[in-house]
Amino acid sequence: MIQEVLRQLPTESTQQAVGYPTLFTLVALGSLVPVVPTGALVSSAAVVAFHQTSPFALLYVFAAASAAAFLGDICLYWLGQRGVRSKNGSKWLEAITRRAAPERLEQARQKLDEHGGAVLVLSRLVPAGRIPVMLACLLGRMPLRQFARGDVPACLAWAATYQLIGILGGSLFREPWQGVLAAVVLTVLVSGAPAMWRRLRTRWAH
Repeated sequence: MIQEVLRQLPTESTQQAVGYPTLFTLVALGSLVPVVPTGALVSSAAVVAFHQTSPFALLYVFAAASAAAFLGDICLYWLGQRGVRSKNGSKWLEAITRRAAPERLEQARQKLDEHGGAVLVLSRLVPAGRIPVMLACLLGRMPLRQFARGDVPACLAWAATYQLIGILGGSLFREPWQGVLAAVVLTVLVSGAPAMWRRLRTRWAH
């Protein structure tokens, strides 16, 4: 009975044909709107790729994730630019502004003034750091081409970081689903640790 079920499961090539475009679409969508946990997606995809026989599976995950993140960032920045240039603003610019806390925006502006486009690389690695830095670039009237040059290494570093989390989770367990669960937990811890630390520090200060 178990063997029959296993024979009916999708083959590895079928999983790849469906999985990579799906990963690309969801990461690009998650870069535009905050409804998709993109970091957890990349880590989970890396776990599955780690357990596959194809030597290029992890490379495909990295390429799809970084390219999709870059596409999503560029589209969001372009939409934000339209709002900055318009006298009436735009819904996209308002959405970006709502997602950036005033204190984080001020910090992003200061770092952008001090370090320039290099801040973009770190913005994707720091939880909740991408949008404030992007908004600071928009309000500072940074050209799209300059933003894109800084965003390329940012997306590559981001994809590599979350893929490494997935590889770590996949290497700890023999079953892919166990590795996916471990990768998701690690992703949540990495993403939520800074916010939790800030809350604890605020409480201790009072």
